[in-house]
Amino acid sequence: MTERRTLLKAFAATPLLLAGCATRYSTTPPGVLNVGQISNSVAFFPLFVAEYKGYFEAEGVRLGERPRLGTGAKVAAALKGGSIDLGAGVITDAFNLAKIDDGTRIVTSLVTEYYVDVVVPPSFEEPATVEDKIAALVGKRIGITGPGSGTEALVNYLFGSVGRNAATDATLVNLGGAATAAIGALTADRVDALAFFQPIAQQAEAAHAGRTYISPVRGDVPSLRGALHGVVFSTEKLLDRKPAELAAFNRAIARALGDIHGDPAQVRDLLGRYLENTDAAALDALVPILGREIPPTPHVERASYDTARAFHLDSGLVKKAPTYEEVLVGQPAA
Repeated sequence: MTERRTLLKAFAATPLLLAGCATRYSTTPPGVLNVGQISNSVAFFPLFVAEYKGYFEAEGVRLGERPRLGTGAKVAAALKGGSIDLGAGVITDAFNLAKIDDGTRIVTSLVTEYYVDVVVPPSFEEPATVEDKIAALVGKRIGITGPGSGTEALVNYLFGSVGRNAATDATLVNLGGAATAAIGALTADRVDALAFFQPIAQQAEAAHAGRTYISPVRGDVPSLRGALHGVVFSTEKLLDRKPAELAAFNRAIARALGDIHGDPAQVRDLLGRYLENTDAAALDALVPILGREIPPTPHVERASYDTARAFHLDSGLVKKAPTYEEVLVGQPAA
């Protein structure tokens, strides 16, 4: 299939990047964890809360370097090199690392919904069913972050669900990850729709530039309900040296998750500190959504994992994915 070939080309660089870098032991001293993440997206809000409120040190672990590495491939490379102990990304990143390292382990659940939305301009038609909404996207220009991304995967999956091929039945436009570029492309009529991570949909609605059209978090795609998406992952070799630190890390995350499911006013304040340049109306819209997509504990549930695994295989985002037992070996109890 054309989209599968495109995705495989996009991912081809990742194994090449990592193959020459054998997994090393942690370079950090006892009691310290270096934690790298892709960016400051909604998926990593629990890390911010735990760090901001001092939960890591309170639970007995000190955070060392906290790089924002830009891509999942760079997070995986840093894990392989031992410069970070834990990587925060999406589950796709863990699956890609598992292709070349069978010691890959997912240790923390951060988001248990697929937080990519399809956004359209206010004037776009609004069919009654999701199937008709997908059909209305046929022939349209759809903005995504880039090839091989979770944004492209959602479009491929939606089109496939109605017997269409996004690679030939739509024009996918690579816009990068910047919110301003994505919303600008929509308002300037360079694209007819966006498939983008939160909080793009909320920002577009706050600016009256678009509306949420299809949202897995909202329940519009039943087969994706509860899919594990944001995760913390590592390698067995790194984790073998840091069992106490990992346990302390997850205790701190559990406290942060409790806060996110607590007082909405506190959550709104913390979210505003995390997403500093986001419109106030977009932040207000995000607060109730966080309660649906962020889990109550960091424990990785089998059903959530299996839903994500099936999506990745069905959409062609990965060709192989480890089973729950293979990637969750040794996970501490919730």
